[in-house]
This record gives sequence, C-alpha cells and structure tokens, in this order.
Amino acid sequence: MKPIETDSNATIQNQGKSQPIARHLTYQKVRDGRKQPIRGLWQRNGRFYARLAVEDFNTGKKAVRRVPLEAETVAEAVAALKKLQTQRADNALPVLKQTPKFSDYVETYFAHFALLKDAKRPRTIETERGHLNRWKEHLKETRLDRIGKPMIADFRAKRKDEGVSNRTVNLAVTCLRNVLKMAVDDGWLQRLPTENLRPLKWTAKKKKLYTAAEIDSLCQAAMEVSKNGVGFADLIHFLAYCGTRISETLRLKWSDVDWQQKQITIGSDGLAKNHKPRTVDFNPKLETHLKDMLTRRAPDSEFLFPSPQRGKNDKPAKTFRESLKLARTKAGFTDFGFHHCRHFFISFCVMSGIDYMTIARWVAHADGGILIGKVYGHLTNDHARRQAQKLNFEPVMPAETV
Repeated sequence: MKPIETDSNATIQNQGKSQPIARHLTYQKVRDGRKQPIRGLWQRNGRFYARLAVEDFNTGKKAVRRVPLEAETVAEAVAALKKLQTQRADNALPVLKQTPKFSDYVETYFAHFALLKDAKRPRTIETERGHLNRWKEHLKETRLDRIGKPMIADFRAKRKDEGVSNRTVNLAVTCLRNVLKMAVDDGWLQRLPTENLRPLKWTAKKKKLYTAAEIDSLCQAAMEVSKNGVGFADLIHFLAYCGTRISETLRLKWSDVDWQQKQITIGSDGLAKNHKPRTVDFNPKLETHLKDMLTRRAPDSEFLFPSPQRGKNDKPAKTFRESLKLARTKAGFTDFGFHHCRHFFISFCVMSGIDYMTIARWVAHADGGILIGKVYGHLTNDHARRQAQKLNFEPVMPAETV
C-alpha cells in the first residue's frame, strides 16, 4: 500500500481503489501570483503554516516543523515566514513545539500555583477548578492556540441556556483568562483570545438590611433548634459587630485580641483575602460581646470559635451552615446568609457618619471606600428621612473674621 500523498492531488490506497483525500485535511503548497510555489509556506484548513528546520532546545537535534502563522492573506503569511527565518538566523526563534491541549495545560496551571503555595487561597483554587472543569468539557481536545472567540461565545451561550447567571458566566471567563495569561507568559500564545471580550451585563441583587432585633431573633431561634446554638449566636453577633468575612472569622484566635489597644487583628495567619492582616478597632458592642464570649472560652482551645468535634486536636469550627439552615427556617428568614452580617456592619457604619476610608480599612477594601459608597451604603428609610431634615435652602452667612 502506498503512503498518503500530501500535495494537491493526494490519494489514499484502500482495498485496491484510489480514493481522493479532502483537500482541507492535507497540507497544500501556497503559490504566488505566478502560480509558483512559495518555498516553506503551506496551508491547511484555511490556515497558513511555515515549514522550518529548527533545533530542539533540549536535544540539540534539528527537525523539520510546521509552525502555524497568524496570517489571513498570502502576503501576511510571507511576511510572517520571513520574520521566523530572521529570528532563526538571529538565534531568537520562539518555542516552536506543539502547543499543549487546553485540558493538559490546566493541570500545569494548577501545579504552578501549588508550588507557589500561598499565591492563591484554597477556596480560590477550588472555585477555579470547578469552572475550568467546565471549560475542559467544552473545549475537549482543543489546543491552546486554537481557542477562539466563537468557542468562548458558544460556551457562554450554553451556560446561559443551563440557567447560570451572567455573573457566574463572567467568572468562568475570568478563570479561562487566567490560564491563557500564563500560556502567554510561557510563550505558547502571542495574544489572548479574550481580548476586547465584553463581560455579560448583570445587576447585583440588593441584599436586605436586617435590623439588630431581627439578628437577635435569629440567634434566639438557633438556641432552640441547634445543639451548637450558643456558638452560632456568638458567631453571628461577632460578624455583625466586626464586619469580617466568615472564612477569616472562623480562623481567629484569642491571641489576635488586643485588650489593651482595644483592637482585634484579622488575618494574622496570612490567609485573609488580600493576604494582608488588618486591625479592627473595638466599638462598644464588639467589646462587650468579646468580653461576654471570654467568659465562655473553651479552656482547651485557642480559637474564638473552636470546632465542637475537635477532640484532642485543637482546630477551629469548619462551618456553622447546618445551624444557619435550622435557625433561619425557625425565624422565617429564609434568605439570610453570613454575608448579611457584613452588610449590617458596613451599613450602620455609614449611617453613623463614619468616613468611608476608615470603614474600608476595617473591612479590607483596597479602594479607599469607593465600593462602600456604591454598593454597601444601604440606608434605612428612617435614616434617609433624618438626613433630609438637615437640608437647608436658606443662605448661609459666612463666619465673621476677628
């Protein structure tokens, strides 16, 4: 049996019969305006390729490779070929190995951050892993340099058809972009296929601003329906009076509390969202609550919220979600989540007249309070009415100088 030919008249021998191979599946010589073949330039399936003899960086052996070119016309392909030939002559040729499959490179991406250890938080890695698994299912055997905007658009459309929110779809695209950025740094890509890709529009759902009385009733409900009711109530009140995130709160230790300076340090373990520790100054409610918690401190634990199943090994509580489900069902607050406590804290800071920069420092916003002004400044109707009464339309006389 004769081997498959690769010119424009390619055929394949099959049971004694010659059958033509589809032209788009074979490499075709590119010809100039005089119908003469251009040396070293080929085309397949609408894409131009340069045929170069290059030296393998690892083995030192020379081998002929076909290199895909970023070109849409013959003239552009000729220019790209000449550029590669010049780079080869100058010993500055980029990596010309076969581009990895996306599914394989995702594992390279995670292995890279595993070596960096604290570069990404475990929860961030977990979130990225979930989204990138979806991308692997969608892209299948696609190589990095073959990922294009139509594939990305198709993914977004499928996820929306599945009922996924625009915000979640945008997050999935961000995870893809993170992987492709590393591919650019590694020399596998020249540019990102996500360039100029606009995120899908979405509007954040406005969270209800629970009152102090409602939070108290939720904690009381927990006492009635959960065996961890006391610990849950301590946690909820702490979140509401301190404005911390649930994950960083559960890792807090009593050594983080400075009774003399009346401050508590958040993120002393380096695992806070921005990897930087911060201090939150005591307010009267927070100080009173911490002193109350101190009277119930577990003698065998250094954590503010120790695990009920810690045994002989001291460790913090992993989650209070089961208690949360029971308590909010009992209290009738079916949409209540731990983050509502953070909204409660920030909102009442705003309504108390505390400047945004100070609030931003307490809650670890690096924008100096811009986000608080746009998103977190929930105001109650009563507060808005009180502020309206301060509005003065009469002329204000300047103070007399002495």
